[in-house]
Amino acid sequence: MPHRVTIKSSEHSFTVNEGETVLAAALREGIVIAYGCRHGSCGTCKGRLLDGRVDFGTYQEHAMTEAERQSGMALFCQAKPQTDLLIECREIGAAVKGIQIKLLPGRVMKLERLAPDVMLLELRLPASEKLPFLAGQYIDFLLRDGARRSLSMANPPHDDARLQLHLRNYGGPFSRLVFDKMKEKDIVRFEGPFGTFFLREESSKPVILVASGTGFAPVKAIVEHALHQGTHRPMTLYWGCRVRADLYLNDLAEGWQREGRLRYVPVLSDAPAADNWKGRTGLVHRAVMADFPDLSGYQVYACGAPPMVDAALRDFTEQCRLPREEFFSDSFTPAALTD
Repeated sequence: MPHRVTIKSSEHSFTVNEGETVLAAALREGIVIAYGCRHGSCGTCKGRLLDGRVDFGTYQEHAMTEAERQSGMALFCQAKPQTDLLIECREIGAAVKGIQIKLLPGRVMKLERLAPDVMLLELRLPASEKLPFLAGQYIDFLLRDGARRSLSMANPPHDDARLQLHLRNYGGPFSRLVFDKMKEKDIVRFEGPFGTFFLREESSKPVILVASGTGFAPVKAIVEHALHQGTHRPMTLYWGCRVRADLYLNDLAEGWQREGRLRYVPVLSDAPAADNWKGRTGLVHRAVMADFPDLSGYQVYACGAPPMVDAALRDFTEQCRLPREEFFSDSFTPAALTD
């Protein structure tokens, strides 16, 4: 039977159907709460149960510990109500409202190797369709076996003639499809846009952007959107990779810095001698901490592998005084990477 969920802070209320998650029902009714992966891996949608019971669903322990669950927390992308609920969660403002989630076909217009294991995939929508989205959001590719593979748009919303996506080859079915079988003019199906990783434009705080690997894709979209909008907020971009070849659009980022649009700091964690790397080394979030020991007046946007995102949140808030509510992330979770 359906149950009613009420968000305490806003008194927004919505109905959850039998077998539906709290997040799915909220999005269906136009109420956007913070979320990322939608499969219990990133922890972005974590909130508190003030009254009522849920089936907690399946999730990864790093996203919500047993102690958090016992204290009344739940992941709303997995939680299914068993009674009416009163909850606390982070709601997202007007920016996402009106962004319609669509199921669309796309024609593959370009496949280009940006690095040995990174593919640029460009899609063209049908002539009669548009896909409004926010810079930093992602789409889900729908595979024939019913599986999904999430990829962030690397292009900003104003440059939407084609959707640009960056895919790293992790060796799974979707990677093998794209790297070994997919051809230009092929038709794919996808759904989106999803996610709440986007620039909070109501703020005037300086921005720190932290990417690892292909986490550069949504960060690129955010940067290009901000530059197009003519932002006056200082921006510093840190891009962490293992080796020099992984900085697959390094020239683009260096160009932003030469033009005075932002400060760019590439960081390599495992550069071999052959790279002749003279730049920063180590963990990318540690490079941020060395440069900005006090983040109390900043906003941070972090995207990439879960260990980087988790470490950045922990260390920035505990050691650098970053307010928790000023940390925004998109974690490329294990489920998202098992393609």
